[in-house]
Amino acid sequence: MIEVKNLTKKYGSFTAVKNLNLKLEKGHIYGLLGPNGAGKSTTMNIMTGCLAATEGTVTVNGFDIYDDAAKAKKCIGYLPEIPPLYNDMTPFEYLRFVGRSKKIDKTKLDAEIERVMDKCGIENVADRLIKNLSKGYKQRVGIAQALIGDPEVLVLDEPTVGLDPKQILEIRQVISQLGKERTVSAPIRTSEPGSIGRSRSSTKGTR
Repeated sequence: MIEVKNLTKKYGSFTAVKNLNLKLEKGHIYGLLGPNGAGKSTTMNIMTGCLAATEGTVTVNGFDIYDDAAKAKKCIGYLPEIPPLYNDMTPFEYLRFVGRSKKIDKTKLDAEIERVMDKCGIENVADRLIKNLSKGYKQRVGIAQALIGDPEVLVLDEPTVGLDPKQILEIRQVISQLGKERTVSAPIRTSEPGSIGRSRSSTKGTR
């Protein structure tokens, strides 16, 4: 599903990621484990085509993330560490905006929004302003935007950071369900307690 080969990222003389090799298969949840500054978010940004690597390659479903960027990115749903939300929109309005940005067929867009809202458990807050939602619900909306278009791979950058214990459990349950249908990659700080069911970790080649 995703294959990373000999990935290296340097910022001047500083090496953020060194010779990383990963192979992520469909139907599993993978966690990149490490403390702050270990290169987890850098790796996620490179894997999703948001940041160029110094060396190495990334392929998604057989498509090179740079040479076949449009095809590769169509396979990926990405939630950055800070969800890209518009606080003055409702979840439904925001997801419609995201769907249009992803060029979802207009005749199917409302049904697609209903599908992802159901997956993430946000139907009951669909018409509330995002700025009035709890952080846990905001994170659910962020995951829902990553699901728009039904991508085969979800990349979630530290999706439970800053949440209270109850919210962490709820988000992990959502992620566990999503992992039954697609590949999920989620960086996790080594200081973060607990784990996501059926997860695999991989740190081979990281700094």
